[in-house]
This record gives sequence, C-alpha cells and structure tokens, in this order.
Amino acid sequence: MPMKTEITIAGQSFEGLKQTNAHGAEYWSARALQPLLGYSQWRRFEQAIERAITSCKESGNPPENHFANAGKMVGLGSSSSRQVEDYHLSRFACYLIAQAC
Repeated sequence: MPMKTEITIAGQSFEGLKQTNAHGAEYWSARALQPLLGYSQWRRFEQAIERAITSCKESGNPPENHFANAGKMVGLGSSSSRQVEDYHLSRFACYLIAQAC
C-alpha cells in the first residue's frame, strides 16, 4: 500500500494547520491556509474563497456550514492590534478553495 505524502511549505502542512473548536469539529483558518496555497495577498485569496462559496451553493450545500466568518486579531508594529477578516473553513471548503485556485 502506498504511503500518504503530505505537502509542506515552510514547515507547515495542511493537516498541521487543522484546529478543533469547542464542539470537536475540525476547521482551518483561511489566513493560515493562504500561504500554503501560494497566495501572498489576502485580496486575491479572498477572490478564490468567493468562487469556492459559489461552487458550494451550486453543489447544493449551505455555505454557512463550511465558510464561517471569523475575525482575527493581528499585532501592529506600534504594540497595538486590529481585527482582520478571516474564515473558519471546513475540510470541504478547503477542497473547494483548492479547486478554485
């Protein structure tokens, strides 16, 4: 049986980015997934997310079950922070985004 190989970029892998919420459901942060899929700019990656949301709707799946809006606090150089847009993605959402790339 062939061994599964996992793609890693800068020491990160898809499964390594997986998180679990309080209910035990797995999810991936879109901001964390962005560089793994080769996007250097959030606005370009967000376009891929929007295409994936459209595909999700067209496949008969409710997007709100796979693409949860989430804010993320990021530090700024002046010892302050601000909230940026992020998504918590299901495995299916990640698949759709990879297909939309």
